[in-house]
Amino acid sequence: MNRKLRRLTLSAMAAAALAAPFAVHMSAQADEPLKVGFLVKMPEQAWFINEQKAATALGQKEHFSVVNIGTPDGEKVLAAIDNLGAQGAKGFVICAPDVRLGPAIQARAKRYNMKFVTVDDQLVDSTGKPLANVPHLGMSAFKIGNQVGQAISDEMKHRGWKPEEVGALRITSYELPTAKLRTDGATQSLLANGFKKENIFDAPQKTTDDEGGFNASSPVLAQHPNIKKWVIFALNEESVLGGVRATEQLHIPAADVIGVGINGAGEAFAEFQKKEPTGFFGTIAVSSTNHGRESTENLVEWIEKGKQPPADTQTTGKLMVRSNWQQVRQELGI
Repeated sequence: MNRKLRRLTLSAMAAAALAAPFAVHMSAQADEPLKVGFLVKMPEQAWFINEQKAATALGQKEHFSVVNIGTPDGEKVLAAIDNLGAQGAKGFVICAPDVRLGPAIQARAKRYNMKFVTVDDQLVDSTGKPLANVPHLGMSAFKIGNQVGQAISDEMKHRGWKPEEVGALRITSYELPTAKLRTDGATQSLLANGFKKENIFDAPQKTTDDEGGFNASSPVLAQHPNIKKWVIFALNEESVLGGVRATEQLHIPAADVIGVGINGAGEAFAEFQKKEPTGFFGTIAVSSTNHGRESTENLVEWIEKGKQPPADTQTTGKLMVRSNWQQVRQELGI
């Protein structure tokens, strides 16, 4: 009986010895700070740089770490999620390069038991509907488009322009739902203010940056040499700036161009600081800093406290022009 008891005791001690390293490992993992990812489709754009900086700053303040990753295509998105999973991240914020990647992103996140939220662009399922149970923080794309159209209309009236003499360059990216909503909203406001529908010309862009805006705009402007005054609107201010550069190449005076973008970032600030005004009249500024901070905060609260963020939070913006850009920038914390 004593020998049997001794064998049992030795077995228990051996099991405890084997379990000890595992327990230490689990304890170390539990003591590690929370890690989350912040994935953006165009890491070189000022808007996304600001978002990631804000997320990182929040992490430093609240004692969690943020892994910033650029994901310009679907393959890189999935690789980034694998990377985060290997690092033990508990979740991520994402602005995907294609909103139709929704089901693939959801499946990959589930593999690693990670929660995720979307920012700026809302992911959709196979039927094109917003992906269920994925909280989103974005801009009210249509309403911000309305603001663009209204700003253009107000400035046209201020300059005394007659609608029949003006062409509208609508730089489009219809495969991105957010882009379509923004340009549709701008179009609605322009038409409501008396703009001529037949004077709106589409310029489909391949990329949503300055170069994409320039390449889309140049041929459309060249096709309508009889139009001397132009208004320009698009998904973002980079595309509008590309359109403005195209008018300059064709020697259309800045006084005959009204370009209004969306975002409120570095390129707009640089434009407002030029010695002479350009055709870039203004932008509907939205705080990318707030978007980065709030989306990350929502994710962390969900992970740590089980508090799921609202399904769809929408923000609007404020018109930023040459005369008030510094004040608006300060107000929005950009």
